[in-house]
Amino acid sequence: MKALYVKTPGEEPELEVREIDTPSPGEGEVLIKVASAGLCNHDVAIMRGLLRRGVNPDVILGHEIAGAVEEAGPGTSALGAGARVVANLTVFCGECERCVTGHEYRCVTGRGVGHAVNGGFAEYVTLPERCLVRLPESVDLDTASVLACPIAVTLQALKDVAKTRPGETVLVTGAGGGLGVHALQVATALGARVLAATSSPEKLDGLEAYAPGGVILGGELDFSEIALALSEDAGADVVIDTVGSATFGSSLRSLTQFGRLVVLGEVEGQRVNFNLAEVIFRDAAVVGSSGAGKAQVEEVVRMVADGEVKPVISDRVPLASARDAFDLVGSRQALGRVVLVP
Repeated sequence: MKALYVKTPGEEPELEVREIDTPSPGEGEVLIKVASAGLCNHDVAIMRGLLRRGVNPDVILGHEIAGAVEEAGPGTSALGAGARVVANLTVFCGECERCVTGHEYRCVTGRGVGHAVNGGFAEYVTLPERCLVRLPESVDLDTASVLACPIAVTLQALKDVAKTRPGETVLVTGAGGGLGVHALQVATALGARVLAATSSPEKLDGLEAYAPGGVILGGELDFSEIALALSEDAGADVVIDTVGSATFGSSLRSLTQFGRLVVLGEVEGQRVNFNLAEVIFRDAAVVGSSGAGKAQVEEVVRMVADGEVKPVISDRVPLASARDAFDLVGSRQALGRVVLVP
């Protein structure tokens, strides 16, 4: 089979497609023919050499995977050949305290897909049956790779971490990216009013479809000032910050009383300084969130099947042109997610 490898990481990484043996499913595993695999900023950080901790040196990247079961290994029972599936983000045990409480992505013995174990930037991948969610026929395999990450990741952040309630105002930073554009849709599905902050003027028209009348272009005027103006000086009940250090200060200043700031991403890897009074006198909560449990992935499958959320794919790129996909993500040109197609 063909698989993508990072030969030399860096700002101009050398990527190569190699011909390797197709893996065989072991006990409790299935072999999946990959239909699509999303290219996340996590993958880009590894390609750049910025993220190394826990990364298998010769791993096949790609944790956003959708495909069809090609072969079921011994000890499997639920998924036979032809079953259409989306992968969870971690190979988890299913038995530890974190797994049984719905935090499989933080399994005590867990291994990240496309991080510690081979991922989906290949024609085939083997994964444990327990780490997969079946897709109904109404969900398109070509776009289903984004159901776990980024969509279920934003669902967890909004519903389980921020406790977003109907009628609240949710501000999303980096709204044109893969996390951002889906966070807008999930927040809308939860009954919230959404504001979309972006630094990309070319994405304004596209974002208007997901945040009508609430798109904010960052520039000379701090986006927190515009967010306050659009909310009658109240501020946002929830801020989903997908950018991190570059927008953290403005995100904090955008919060209303008892607001919740959830940090989902860190693009630049910089430190932040802020006045604790900004948190104290807002009675605010600042919390990080990452990953998604199997229950969230299953809920997202339902939401997509019911039309509540629509996967936003900007470009579909073959493995052989993976460097083009890397450039698209790094330049922030893409509205939504870029996916690789084996």
